[in-house]
Amino acid sequence: MGYPVFAASLHALPSSQKVLVNTINQYSYCIAERDTDFKRSLVESDVLLPDGVGIVAAANFIGGNKISKVAGADLHLHLLKRLEKIGGRCFYLGSSEETLTKIKNRLAADFPAITVGTYSPPYKPDFSDEDNEEMLFRINVFKPDILFVGMTAPKQEKWAHKHKEVLDTNMICSIGAVFDFYAGTIDRPGKYWIKFGLEWLGRLLKEPKRMWKRYLYYGVIFGYYLLLQKYKQLIGTPAAKPTQEERRILQNN
Repeated sequence: MGYPVFAASLHALPSSQKVLVNTINQYSYCIAERDTDFKRSLVESDVLLPDGVGIVAAANFIGGNKISKVAGADLHLHLLKRLEKIGGRCFYLGSSEETLTKIKNRLAADFPAITVGTYSPPYKPDFSDEDNEEMLFRINVFKPDILFVGMTAPKQEKWAHKHKEVLDTNMICSIGAVFDFYAGTIDRPGKYWIKFGLEWLGRLLKEPKRMWKRYLYYGVIFGYYLLLQKYKQLIGTPAAKPTQEERRILQNN
C-alpha cells in the first residue's frame, strides 16, 4: 500500500529517540492520496498504526501481511499506564477548554501520578505564525514526556510532522477523536463492537450525519484504490498513485 504500517506490539514502541506516532484508516488513506503534504506526514511517521479494519484487511489483501488493528484509544491508554509508573508528564494540544478540563479531571482520578498540561488552540482552517509560536511555547515550557495532538485529520498530522524537530518532547501522538472518547463527550462503541471489528459501524449508528461519508462514501473509494493496486500487482505493474484521469473520476464521484 506504500505506507510503513506498524505490525508489532505497542510494547515495542521506540524509546531511544524522538518518536512521531500517527494512525491510518481508510478515510485518511483516501484523503492522503489527494493531499501530498498529508501523505508525506503519514509516510514519514516513525510509527504508523493501523487504526481500522479496512487497513488490516488491505494489508492482507495486497501484501499477505496479517496485522492487528491498533486504535488511537489503545495507544493512549497504553502510554498513560507507562507514564503512571514513572510519574511522567503529558500534554494535550487541541479540542475545547471544556473537553480538556474533563480530560484533566478524569486523569486525576485514573492516573494521579501523571502531571498534565493542556492548551486549546484557535479554531481556524490554518494557524498563523503567532498561533504556532504560542503552541510551541506552551508545550516546550511544560516539557512533556508525551504530547497528544487532537485537531482532526489531516490538520493534526501535518502540524506534528512540520514541528517535530522543535518540540521538546520524547513522543508526539496524533490521536484525534480520542480526546472526546476519554473526556466522555463522545461515547466510543463498546468492547463487543471492537472485538468483532465493527467499531466503525457503532460510530456510524451513533453519529450517522457526521460519519456516513467517512465510512460509506470513502469506503467505496478505498475499495477502488485496493482493487486498482491489486490489479497492477497481478499484471506485474508496481502500485502507483492514480492517474490524473483516475483522480478526476474519483473526485466527480
